Amino acid sequence: MKIEYGRRWQIAVHNSSFNYKGMLIGLFLLLPIPAFLISMMIGTFPLTPGEIVGLMLARLGMDLGYPSVYETVIFQVRLPRVLMAMMVGSILSVSGAAFQGIFRNPLVSPYILGLSSGAAFGAALSLGVIHWLPVQISAFLFSLIAVGAAYFMATTKGKTPVVSLVLSGVIISAVFSALLAIVQIAVDEKSLQSIVFWMMGSMNTASWSKLESSLPLALAGCLGILILRWRLNILALGDEEALSVGMNPEKYKAIFVVAAALAASSAVAVAGIIGLVGLIVPHMLRMIFGPDHRVLIPLSITFGAAFMVLVDDLARAALGFEIPVGIITTLIGAPFFAYLLRATRAGGWE
Repeated sequence: MKIEYGRRWQIAVHNSSFNYKGMLIGLFLLLPIPAFLISMMIGTFPLTPGEIVGLMLARLGMDLGYPSVYETVIFQVRLPRVLMAMMVGSILSVSGAAFQGIFRNPLVSPYILGLSSGAAFGAALSLGVIHWLPVQISAFLFSLIAVGAAYFMATTKGKTPVVSLVLSGVIISAVFSALLAIVQIAVDEKSLQSIVFWMMGSMNTASWSKLESSLPLALAGCLGILILRWRLNILALGDEEALSVGMNPEKYKAIFVVAAALAASSAVAVAGIIGLVGLIVPHMLRMIFGPDHRVLIPLSITFGAAFMVLVDDLARAALGFEIPVGIITTLIGAPFFAYLLRATRAGGWE
C-alpha cells in the first residue's frame, strides 16, 4: 500500500509540474498579443483600446466617425513600427538561439561571424559614398558577404570547426570595422551623423515598404530554423555525437548559418545594429525552460517579438524625445551579459 501510494504521489507531482510548464509555455507563446495592444496605445498621440478597436472596424468599412488623423497615426505610423519591432525582435532572438546551439555556447550572438560589422560598413558606404545605392540593400549585401567570408575562411577540408568559426568571425569583424573607420574619416559631418545614428539601431524609419522587402527573407530564415530546430539539439552535443547518430554536422551547420544569417541580415538592414537581443532573450528562455530547441526556438520567436516591441515603447515614450532602441537594449543587456560571464564556467555550455 505504501509503495502504491508513493507511486501515485510521484505521478501526481509529475503531472502537476508538466501542466505548470505547459501553461507557462502557452503564456509565453501568447505574449506578443498584449505587447502589440499596449504598443498600439502608447505614443505622443495616446489612444484608448476602444479607439483602436473602432479604427480597426472603420478600416473594415464601418464608419464610426473618427477623425482621419487617427487613421493616419494607427495605420501609417504606429502599426508598421510595431510590426517591424516585433519582426526584428523575433529574428534576432531566433538567430541568436540557432548560433548558440551551433557554437554550443550561451554567450554567442547573431553577430559572431561579423554580420554587424559588414552591415555597418555597407550602410556607411551607402550613406556617405555611393548615394545611389539604397541603405537597406547595401547593409544586407555586405552583412551576407561578411558571414560568407567568415564561414569560407573557417572551412578546411570540408570541415568547419567551431573554434575556427569564432576566430574567422573576429578577423572579419576587425577588417570591416577598419573599413568602416576609413569611410567615417572620409565623409562629411552630415553623412557621419547619419552613419552613427544608423549604427545605434532604431525603429523610427519603419514603413510598409521596409516590411514588405525584408519579410520574405526573414520568414524564409525563421521557418528554416523552426522546421529543423530538433537537429540543433544534436549539433549542441558536438560533431562526434552527431556523426554517431548518422547526422552530417557540416551540412546542418551550413544550413543553420545560412538561415540565421539571411534572417538577421534582413533585420539589421531595416533597423540598424541592435545589440544583445540575440544574446539575452534565448538565454533567458533557456534558464526558464531548459536547452531543448524544440521548445526554445518557438518561444524565441514570440518572446523576442514581445521583448523588442516593449523596449521600443520605452525608447519612444520614456522621455520627451526618442532614444535609439539599440541604446536601451545595450543598457538592459550589458548587466545581463556580465551575469552570464560570472554564472557560466569560462563562458562554456552549461
